[in-house]
Amino acid sequence: MQTMENVQDNQGQIEALAFKLGSEEYGINILKVQEIRGYDAVTKIANAPEFIKGVVNLRGVIVPIVDMRIKFNLGTPTYDQFTVVIILNIGERVVGMVVDSVSDVITLPAEQIKPAPEMGTALNTDYLIGLGTIDQRMVILVDIDRLMSSTEMGLIEQLAA
Repeated sequence: MQTMENVQDNQGQIEALAFKLGSEEYGINILKVQEIRGYDAVTKIANAPEFIKGVVNLRGVIVPIVDMRIKFNLGTPTYDQFTVVIILNIGERVVGMVVDSVSDVITLPAEQIKPAPEMGTALNTDYLIGLGTIDQRMVILVDIDRLMSSTEMGLIEQLAA
């Protein structure tokens, strides 16, 4: 599991892009984000897992698009003007991640981050960094490198630990 030290800056805090999936708010390391785009039509790939919506051509780069709502079993996704694709740089690959909406960029000091509880959640806790609290919000911090390079995703070669 990724340690807090791997994602914290030199002040011991995490800068995260906060986004919504259903009623929950998640956060990923802002340094992994290349850009944020509206949802466009994708080219479907035969025999791809259901959560891989297809691919898009992004300035000459073929980018797989993962729908996180399907991946995390959060009900049937709808695609509207608020649906967003977060373009990520992970390892040597570019991957798109469909989310309901993007909230903002948050800075979480180490004392505002609690370890993830060990229990059944929509997300395997191997991919959780912890839970961040800021004012009345609780943000589920996701280790996006580990999630996208996991064997069931099959998108990115296993990253060196």
